[in-house]
Amino acid sequence: MVCAPFDLLRVTSYGDGIRALLEYGEDAKIIAGGQSLGPMLALRLARPSMLVDINDVGEGAPSLDGDVLRVPALTRQRTVAESPLVAEYAPLLGHCVRHIGNVRVRNRGTIGGSLAHGDPTAEIACAALALDARLVVHGPDGERVVPAREFFVSYLTTVLEPAELVVEVRFPVMRPGQGWSFHEMTRRVSDFAVVAIAATVELDPDGGAVRSVDAALAGVADRPVRGRPEALAALVGSAGSPTEIAAAAGALAETTDPGSDVHASGAYRRRLVEVLGRRALGEAVARARQAVLGA
Repeated sequence: MVCAPFDLLRVTSYGDGIRALLEYGEDAKIIAGGQSLGPMLALRLARPSMLVDINDVGEGAPSLDGDVLRVPALTRQRTVAESPLVAEYAPLLGHCVRHIGNVRVRNRGTIGGSLAHGDPTAEIACAALALDARLVVHGPDGERVVPAREFFVSYLTTVLEPAELVVEVRFPVMRPGQGWSFHEMTRRVSDFAVVAIAATVELDPDGGAVRSVDAALAGVADRPVRGRPEALAALVGSAGSPTEIAAAAGALAETTDPGSDVHASGAYRRRLVEVLGRRALGEAVARARQAVLGA
């Protein structure tokens, strides 16, 4: 397929990109990696008259700032997947990125672009929710910081205003005694996830009981969502035994109400939440226990 005609404007700063969005309004779209927008252009699901290319702003690289891992929005997904800093301080993020598409997608796709696109099955969004990331957003009125848990609104819709851009994502570093896991089900390799779950678990210093637990889900709603805290509450204070984990995964599944489509029924997706939840929570507990015992 051939996309509709458009003009291309290359900018060298986020400020210039914001001014271009203000000037061209609804006829303009930002393009960076183009791994989401490109197919939409080809299918004519998006028909902007102006593409604002922000690649010349510069990719940047992940950096450590105290207890926060700062990832510039234009960082390529492959860079994140291969970053030693990410592997040490936010391994869940690096692991999630490796599940995205294929190597060609990861070579071009950006961290900020994936989040701004707001796909309800996105792996990076799942990691951002589970890790309680913060998104730094620039717009005509300056900078604001938006928690990932407040960023996603609906299908391909976020809280970004028309002339705002994601410029950085801040991930809290993994704490001692904290474990993580990510599992997803796809119909074929490199497909979008039918259901995905990211989980984090923190144990007490002696490794005997669960101190906190969190999870994020993709593919079960019109946006990536955080697992309901009340469904996971029974794990807090427990030993994290297989029976307790299975009960929490079942409760987590019961709090979801996924719809049906050509890929899977709602009932099948709910069952996947239970199965993948049990695997993810169990693996996160095991990693947390290993971190405590190895400390």
